[in-house]
Parts: sequence; structure tokens; C-alpha cells
Amino acid sequence: MKKVISSLAIAAAITFGFTGVTYAQDEVDGAEMDSTEMVDDSTEAEPEVDPASNSASQVQEGEEEEADKEDLGIIAKIKQKFIEGDPVWMSPVLICLILGLALSIERIVYLNLSTINTKRFLDEVETALKNGGVDAAKDVCRNTRGPIASIFYQGLDRADEGIDVVEKSVVSYGGVQMGLLEKGLSWLSLFIALAPMLGFLGTVIGMIFAFEQIVADGQVSPITVAGGIQVSLLTTVFGLIAAIVLQVFYNYIVSKVDGIVNDMEDASISLIDMMLKHKANA
Repeated sequence: MKKVISSLAIAAAITFGFTGVTYAQDEVDGAEMDSTEMVDDSTEAEPEVDPASNSASQVQEGEEEEADKEDLGIIAKIKQKFIEGDPVWMSPVLICLILGLALSIERIVYLNLSTINTKRFLDEVETALKNGGVDAAKDVCRNTRGPIASIFYQGLDRADEGIDVVEKSVVSYGGVQMGLLEKGLSWLSLFIALAPMLGFLGTVIGMIFAFEQIVADGQVSPITVAGGIQVSLLTTVFGLIAAIVLQVFYNYIVSKVDGIVNDMEDASISLIDMMLKHKANA
């Protein structure tokens, strides 16, 4: 009986032991399978990327970001230098630049609108004088923009008073039109001269403040001297830049005015000749 009971106990122990080992092994195998499936899923989820295309796209994105940073960096640097130069002295220089640019743009637009095809206009006036007389020529001048047409209209309007009166009228009204073409140039030249002068004034005052700081410190500090000189010279730099920009516009406007004035003088001589010819034919 004891042998039977001991045999059953040994069998039960072996059975339970094998079952526990099997269950543990199943859990380990299941865990390994789950981890393997997760790795496989993550591997399948990641798309295959061409190294060459990936590097090229990264380089392109890097270049675009650097370009954006550079643009923003220039604007930020200008703002920083403007603030470092003391807005109290930099603001008048900026105002001169803005007013000068506004005046320059207005003059350029006005002069471009005043420019016409002089040769075609002379042909139209001569044709009108031949076919319809002075009244037809005045209609052509009335429908044409620009100072040349205005001068022609004033001359034709006094055609009945003689060629001498016509010539004097053309010369007098030509001076008026020349004044209109040159309107505002004196202010533009003032801004050109004023911008660097304001810059120099800011520089001198900045140097005075730097020397006052040296006296207050009781010693010559390279940091104080260099920093003060750097800040004070910024006003001069901005003033010179403003003057250079406005000077370019000024020279362009003056050359444009000279060209229109030359066309006015040539056209006035042609008008006198046409009227003499018209009177002769009449």
C-alpha cells in the first residue's frame, strides 16, 4: 500500500512538474513570438528610402533654410544697426531718405508721362496744318499730353498775331514748362546734402559721449572707446548710403529733364518752320 501511494506521489510530482515547465516554455515562446511580430510590423511599417534621394532632399531643404535665414538675417542686422546708432539721430536720416525717394518716384512718373514721340507728333501737327489749318493743329495739341504739345498750343493760339509773337510766346511758355519739369529738384538736392550732414552730426555727438564716458571712468578703456566709436560711426554710414541712393535718382531725373528740354527746343524751331511754310502755302 505504501508503495502504491509513493508511486502515485512520484507520478503526480512528475506530471505537475512537466506541466509547469511546459506552461512556462509556452509563455516564453509566446513572448518571443509577440516581440518578433512587433519587430516585423515595425520593419514593414518603415518604407524603404533611397539614400541618394534622401540626402539630396536634405541638402535642398538645408539650402532653403539657409537662404531664409540669410534674408531674415540681413533685415535683422539692419534693424540692429539702426538701433545701435541711436534712433534719435538715425531717424532724421531715415526721414530724408524716405522723403527723397518719394519725391524721386513722383518726378520719374511725371517725366515719363511728359515724354512723347516727338517725330510722330510733328508729323500729325504738320498734316493738320496742311489739311485743316490752325484750328485742326490746335485740336491735335489739345489731345496730346506733355509740355511740347502745350508749347505748340500756345504758339498756334497766337498765330494770327504774327510769327514774332508766336516765337516769343513759345520761348516764354517753354521757360514755364521747364520750371514744371524741374519742380522739386531743389528739395531733392537738399535731402542729398542733409543726409550725410545729419550722419556726421550724430557721429560727432557720439564721440563726445564716448569721451565723457572715458572721463567718468577715469581711464581709457578699449571697450568703451571702440564701442562708442562704432556706434557713432553708424550714423555716418547710414547718412552716406542715403545720399548715394538719392544722388543716383537725382542724376537720372536731371538727365531726363535735359532730354525733354532738348526735344522742346527742337520742336519749337520745327513749329516756327511749319507755320512759315503754312503761311507761304496759304
